[in-house]
Amino acid sequence: MAIEVGTKAPDFALRDQHGQTVRLSDFRGDKNVVLLFYPFAFTGVCTGELCALRDELPKFVNDSVQLLAVSNDSPFSLRVFAEREGLEYPLLSDFWPHGEASRAYGVFDEEKGCAVRGTFIIDTEGVVRWTVVNGLPDARDLDEYAKALAEL
Repeated sequence: MAIEVGTKAPDFALRDQHGQTVRLSDFRGDKNVVLLFYPFAFTGVCTGELCALRDELPKFVNDSVQLLAVSNDSPFSLRVFAEREGLEYPLLSDFWPHGEASRAYGVFDEEKGCAVRGTFIIDTEGVVRWTVVNGLPDARDLDEYAKALAEL
């Protein structure tokens, strides 16, 4: 069960596609965070969603917002994926311990071994203000993210 609106967002320390450690708490007091969990790099729906974010990046990475995309892929896979698709925002690896951050947010599918499509908008105080969770085959609507951010 995914964590609910009004809940303090669990902190994490995950490596990005460049091997740098990124913590959710790094943005506390500074930026709202769009935290997006997705199943796997190089798959059709995931690639489409992440490229759509790339194409609308100023809405999701700016002075008041930071986009963080998390999958259970290794950082090495994420680097190749980011380079291939021109993704310049952080792709975070929840590879080891496998799915730890995904489990903390309640979006890890134990049977499939990956995160489902969960998105959490977290305010500058670290509180979840909006969320949506879709099944593996169902893409999310980026306009809903933008609308939720505008309401913060």
